[in-house]
Amino acid sequence: MPLEWLPRHVSSINQESFSINSVFPVVLRIINKTVEIIAPPNITFSKLMINGRMVVVLNYEVLAIAMVQLGDKPEYWNKAKKELSRKDKRLSELIKKYENLELVSRGDLFYTLIRSIIGQQISVKAASTVWSRLTEKVGEINPENILSEELEDLRKCGLSQRKAEYVVGIAESWDTYSKYQWEEMEDEELIEKLIQLRGVGRWTAEMILIFTLLRPNVFPIGDIGMIRGIEKVYNSGEKLSNKEIYKISEKWIPWRTVACCYMWSAVDPEPVEY
Repeated sequence: MPLEWLPRHVSSINQESFSINSVFPVVLRIINKTVEIIAPPNITFSKLMINGRMVVVLNYEVLAIAMVQLGDKPEYWNKAKKELSRKDKRLSELIKKYENLELVSRGDLFYTLIRSIIGQQISVKAASTVWSRLTEKVGEINPENILSEELEDLRKCGLSQRKAEYVVGIAESWDTYSKYQWEEMEDEELIEKLIQLRGVGRWTAEMILIFTLLRPNVFPIGDIGMIRGIEKVYNSGEKLSNKEIYKISEKWIPWRTVACCYMWSAVDPEPVEY
């Protein structure tokens, strides 16, 4: 990867230390070895430090950004909770109420994409029922298993004709899409790529940003659950305009993903999963 890429994620670099200002995983080359690291934001390391998945050295070459793995949690989560609690009294109360709430990545973009398609415009409970039937029918959610089923059999799981077509179309396109370096893309670039798939709109792409890639500042204004949560917490359940909702969210920047998760909990304590 060219050195011009560095300023986007590395705030300073010299002979003795460097400071990583990023929530993204990074891949470093150490002599003849490649090591994956996850570095928390705004931390300065010098010389060699080894701590779990974290390895930092001076003489390095950035190769690529590592894909978020199954079970990964945002490094920023606790920091975000503290900052949001200081900025927003009502959100602080929610954070205390749901102190064990967490966001965990499945590390599988295809899985989250299909689950998001199923969840479009139906309740969480209904989506969960359809998902259970689908996984029982096809087994592991991957392109090969989806394409091994007839369209009508997918519909029998509870998918509409259109959603069944979307699911099959995404599976057919995945050989190309699986080759993209998703972690290297900015949020808007990634959204633009995903919405080229039939059936994938901005909301679905935003679910990928939140639940697979763990991006910190996603605000899915098209999510009815999040909107209802904001209206409940900030306006006694009465309707708010998009302008008013955006205004409330401004104080959450750069941690709107975290605030969004708590807004979902305000409406339904059952964790949202995609």
